Amino acid sequence: MAKIMIQGTGSTVGKSIIVSALCRIFKQDGYSVCPFKSQNMSLNSYITLDGKEMGRAQVLQAYASGLQPEAYMNPILLKPTSDKKCQIIVNGKVYGNSTAMEYHNMKLEFRDMLQDHFKKMEKSFEIIVMEGAGSPAEINLRDRDIVNMGMAEIADAPVLLAGDIDKGGVFASLAGTMLFFTEEEKKRVKGTIINKFRGDIDILKPGLKMLQDVVNVPCIGVIPHFNLALEDEDGAVEFNKKVTAPIDIAVIKLPHISNFTDLDALKSEDDVSVRFITSTEEFGNPDLLIIPGSKNTIEDLIKIRQCGLEACIKKYSESGIVIGVCGGYQILGNIISDPYKTETDMGEVEGMGLLDIETVFEKEKVTTRIKALSNADFPIIKEDGSLEKRKLDVYGYEIHMGICKYGAKAKPLFKFIEKNGKKVDIDDGAVNERKNVFGTYIHGVFDAMDFREYILNRIRQNKGLSYKKSRVYEDLREGEIEKLAGIVRKSLDIDKIYTIMGLRR
Repeated sequence: MAKIMIQGTGSTVGKSIIVSALCRIFKQDGYSVCPFKSQNMSLNSYITLDGKEMGRAQVLQAYASGLQPEAYMNPILLKPTSDKKCQIIVNGKVYGNSTAMEYHNMKLEFRDMLQDHFKKMEKSFEIIVMEGAGSPAEINLRDRDIVNMGMAEIADAPVLLAGDIDKGGVFASLAGTMLFFTEEEKKRVKGTIINKFRGDIDILKPGLKMLQDVVNVPCIGVIPHFNLALEDEDGAVEFNKKVTAPIDIAVIKLPHISNFTDLDALKSEDDVSVRFITSTEEFGNPDLLIIPGSKNTIEDLIKIRQCGLEACIKKYSESGIVIGVCGGYQILGNIISDPYKTETDMGEVEGMGLLDIETVFEKEKVTTRIKALSNADFPIIKEDGSLEKRKLDVYGYEIHMGICKYGAKAKPLFKFIEKNGKKVDIDDGAVNERKNVFGTYIHGVFDAMDFREYILNRIRQNKGLSYKKSRVYEDLREGEIEKLAGIVRKSLDIDKIYTIMGLRR
């Protein structure tokens, strides 16, 4: 069994996307490959087929490997609830809540578990592509590290160190990171990678030679800057604020925004622009307004109320289309109750009152994969270009602690027909009487072509644009992964990486 670990000089240098590329390259070359990140910190999470929670970055890496995502690929997930506290997910299930110091002190408790995971993976795959987190040069964390050099030691893995040249200072960041490694850690580093390069490579080459002389390891390659419709590192997304296409979709950028990967399928549409707003000045007149998920729904509701965005949303809802997902769905209701003080000590807050529902937070988190149908018939384009009215097929996953109760003026939007592979008959979401305000607990609801196509064609009709058939998002993602692998294969010395791993092509 072979392994390679991608570490980076800091967050957002592109570790996750490089791991995804390598996973697909090794798969293309005929190897069974699996991604692994021992500890991830992100509010972008995903629910596996068996109802476990994991980081979204490892989901993309799993797809690149030709695998279904499973929690062992990311056994520890930290979901921040404030600047100093987080929820800890271990092996896909809630382990508890802690402060940063409390978690730092308990990290070594997980070393044996991580080692056991890795040993099992070694028996199942020919190559494991590992990812570090943040910077491995956080010397104050070295004694309890379980994600960077600490994990490389557990797995006895060689390391490639990546740096982002787009922001400047890449040579100093690579050399400075190496400076803070111990001698044993330096021996693990077998090469560097320059990522996100723009310009003439010949101008860069003298710097690569000087860098090699300083760090005593070769540069494995230079990856150009590119734009593909793929998720980057968790939390590394750039929140666009401009309208760049005919259809203007505005998203409230909540302070504790989570699972904003729900919007990726909308971004994949050629005539759609997705922008994020944080103030009344940025609101404008969008064609669709989305309130996304939140890790702290009550606090985020209070924040948008205080900054005046709530008033803008209410006025907009008189004529515009509003969709709330998970926490955003709860915010649209009448009341949010927190009897067990799951999020705050407030107990109960008044919602926006745009959907006639009430939410009560329970003690246990709901984490399920679901399939659903719309409760009503909606117009959808047939293959011959004509319209038919039928129920919409929807799929995705739930991650929430709230349970909603319907009032007289709200009707369920969807009907769950399957949860974690078991047949069910459960109402989900809500739509108002005028059918312009929608809410659902389904993360990934826009990945489902039917619902995305219905909403966008409704907007196109309002704007006098032609109806358009949406594409299957999973097919688009697969094509983008192939493009990614092609770019990285051309950019890196893949033969050298195989040699580092002890393999021959």
